[in-house]
Amino acid sequence: MNEIIYKKKIAEDIVEIKFRNPLIAEKFKPGQFIVVHNSKKSERIPLTIVGVEGDALRLIIQEVGYTTKKLSGLIKGDSLIDVAGPLGKPSEIENFGDVVCISGGIGAAPLLPVAGKLKRLGNRVTVIEGVRSKSFLILEEELREIADEFIPVSDDGSFGRKGLVTKPFKELLKNSTPDYVFAVGPAVMMHAVSKITSENNIPLTVSLNPIMVDGTGMCGSCRVEIGGETKFACVDGPEFDGNKVNFKLLIKRLIMYEKEENIIKDNNQG
Repeated sequence: MNEIIYKKKIAEDIVEIKFRNPLIAEKFKPGQFIVVHNSKKSERIPLTIVGVEGDALRLIIQEVGYTTKKLSGLIKGDSLIDVAGPLGKPSEIENFGDVVCISGGIGAAPLLPVAGKLKRLGNRVTVIEGVRSKSFLILEEELREIADEFIPVSDDGSFGRKGLVTKPFKELLKNSTPDYVFAVGPAVMMHAVSKITSENNIPLTVSLNPIMVDGTGMCGSCRVEIGGETKFACVDGPEFDGNKVNFKLLIKRLIMYEKEENIIKDNNQG
């Protein structure tokens, strides 16, 4: 169980891993995630399931801290110690009509299975993939294959056009209004997209990325405010109505945890 059968570096500080877990593979639906705990010193971290191949789960991991670096250092034949899932509510996907899917950075990973199911259900899918630079690019070929229209964007212009994902999105709206929008990426990016969809009365689903610990709603660390109500991303999400998310509060909490983490690191170094 949980034996790694494939591992490959696919971009700067980003690896792809496939591991066997037939129980989770059988029940997985797009939008869901797992929680991995791989050593006594590591945190429990949520990871989106990118896809299923037989009895194997496909993960994409970006090295951002101690635990993700340890995970990305595993090789074929190693095994993950503890894996819980699938967790979270599946994406609510149907034939909406004309759908725009927007990803930022590693957000392309959770967006891929959603875009794939949207296409299979008959939607016309436009994909806007944004990255910091081409060295961080993932899943381009697979997203291009799904998309009826694919729009590449990067901060430095090394991949597609230079700029933010909101610019081509606004340009699309000049010609037609999509029936639905899905956006996954940094909170700041999703917030910017939500401002546009709110102004144009376009339904928006976002996948939120607050701090999670247990993944079962017990700790409360992943709480978010949706339409004035408190929700827990691990059990009520991770996908929510993007036009109702209190992004300012979410971003404030993310910054707070980031500062606390840096303080802990500094103290450990001392």
